[in-house]
Amino acid sequence: MLLCCVAFAAVSQNAYAQFKKDAFTQDYGEQEGAETDTTASLISFKEYIRGITHKDKARIGTLAVGSALCVGGMQIYNRDYWKLPIIYGGIAAGAGSGIYFLNKGNKSAATVSFAAAGVIYYASFMDGAVNYHRDDKKHHPGRATLYSVLCPGLGQIYNGEAWKIPIYWGCLLGAGHFLAVNNKNYVRFKRIHNEASSGDGTYTESISESTALYYRDVYRRYRDYSIVALAGFYLLQAIDANVFAFMTDFEVSDDISMKVAPEVILPENNQYAFHAPPAYGMSIAFRF
Repeated sequence: MLLCCVAFAAVSQNAYAQFKKDAFTQDYGEQEGAETDTTASLISFKEYIRGITHKDKARIGTLAVGSALCVGGMQIYNRDYWKLPIIYGGIAAGAGSGIYFLNKGNKSAATVSFAAAGVIYYASFMDGAVNYHRDDKKHHPGRATLYSVLCPGLGQIYNGEAWKIPIYWGCLLGAGHFLAVNNKNYVRFKRIHNEASSGDGTYTESISESTALYYRDVYRRYRDYSIVALAGFYLLQAIDANVFAFMTDFEVSDDISMKVAPEVILPENNQYAFHAPPAYGMSIAFRF
């Protein structure tokens, strides 16, 4: 116990000495030729333009956002030019047919046509992500993230962790179920409250206005919680795909051991440590 106390005191004194040393010797200014620490922007319009003009490499996230505004950007970056007429023609045909049927009063056909255009728009992102090539990484974090954004669980399949799919899909379906139930009850009690508070004397149900108001607010709050839960699980599975794609190459050695040995603790700089004597104690080292 005495040795531990002495070792702790020596470490504290050593840290104090190092602090005094750094206080006088640390250079906090930018060094010439040193690379400054900056935070890279998530989306760069310049990077997108240089990517689709094949002047430089572009991140898959930048390409995806750019392609959301300019359809086909990912296909241009991947040099799949032959796919552009299919994408543009399909979207134009679907949107045009939808507008035509909408003007004719055929809402069902218009809905199908707009849905077809949306499917082609979605497929352009999926195709761009599958054919994206930037480096030789087996598991690319950006690709895994985009996969999960486009289809929950697809990023986990890409990372070789398909066992997570039932967990995330169970959470998403559960949140979606409660969202539908709570919204249905909210709409019901909202209608009852509106009828009970109308004052026209036509309301005949047994639920009072105050009771309807109470349950309307309760189910509206539960509906909002369900929306937050649904969005949270969706975001969580995308983050999970990104993080574990980064950690795919992380290796842990099988040699896991602990070593306890005597230790002599010496101050690093006697000039600022006031010539403190060495301390004796025990050191514990973990290897993994």
